[in-house]
Amino acid sequence: MDKILDTRKVDKFGKLLESASSIVLTCHVRPDGDAIGSTLGWKHLLERLGKSVTVVVPDNAPRSLLFLPGFDGIAVLTRHEEYCEKLFREADLIICCDFNQPSRLDRMQGLLETSSATKVLIDHHVEPSPFADIIFSFPDMSSTCELSFRIMAELGLYSEMNIEAASCLLTGMITDTKNFTVNCKSPDIYEILQRLLEKGCDKNRIVRLALLEKSYGALMLEAYALSSKMEVFPEFHGSVICLDKWECERFHYEKGDTEGIVNRPTEIRGVTFSFFLREDSDCVKVSARSIMDFPVNLMCKELFGGGGHVMAAGAEYHGSLQDCRRILVESFPKYAAFLKGRTEKLDYFDAKPVK
Repeated sequence: MDKILDTRKVDKFGKLLESASSIVLTCHVRPDGDAIGSTLGWKHLLERLGKSVTVVVPDNAPRSLLFLPGFDGIAVLTRHEEYCEKLFREADLIICCDFNQPSRLDRMQGLLETSSATKVLIDHHVEPSPFADIIFSFPDMSSTCELSFRIMAELGLYSEMNIEAASCLLTGMITDTKNFTVNCKSPDIYEILQRLLEKGCDKNRIVRLALLEKSYGALMLEAYALSSKMEVFPEFHGSVICLDKWECERFHYEKGDTEGIVNRPTEIRGVTFSFFLREDSDCVKVSARSIMDFPVNLMCKELFGGGGHVMAAGAEYHGSLQDCRRILVESFPKYAAFLKGRTEKLDYFDAKPVK
């Protein structure tokens, strides 16, 4: 693997790990495979070193990650608030995984900011806030799990990694790269895959459970979203899908059921970017994906105060679903200049009802 890590930072982090007696691992609100995979991956490794470690998250992770070893030991703020507060108070080291701003912790932001513990950030999102004492930030990295593996290896801890830690890290890499189909610019990622497989990981099982397997309701909701709610804007090579609360409830929506819907329109030949808007109880959740380096992160930032990666971004809009869609669609001409050199002929027709 390429040597990309600052040796001084790695050494400093290693000394912190050696001296820490109570470690909290945390990640962003609405945690995904990379967030849970990186925190649990570190937990399993550090426990092998005899450390007291707890993963604390702002809210529940999707049920597609239930298979991960250690998942049932995660402390969730929305369910165990007093216990989570106690863990933050008693921690002498907090390792922050897969987020670039404390605000990404939602209600847990205050616990992080008021803690006297030393803080370490391990992340692959752009523009990290300087809130941590040590920052490992590599926006070009495929995932926080890949970055975590690199740090572990640089610390000389690969030999201590067990199958549980390796499986968690591989899950994050698989989910953030769509099974190694996006964000895989560096060939190093395949060397890391090999090293994780050498630990005994079952890649096929992880792909099935984390990416492919769905409940009946989730599958029907996706089918409805694509067949009835997907709008294609041919002149802008874009797509928008909107789901309101009633539509989600109709299909017995549970957290994680809409994961991946935003990716589907980009499978259409000629669609360069896709937005998925889902009405939640307190906001509209905005998810965006693109191909050919079309900057959906810029759109999310300028329109809704969000951000992310160039081709995978998101935001929250505090207003109506209709207004969110209107703001988005009306902005398309503004960003049309970015389409130059990033499109191919659109394979689309306006389907007519069957008589």
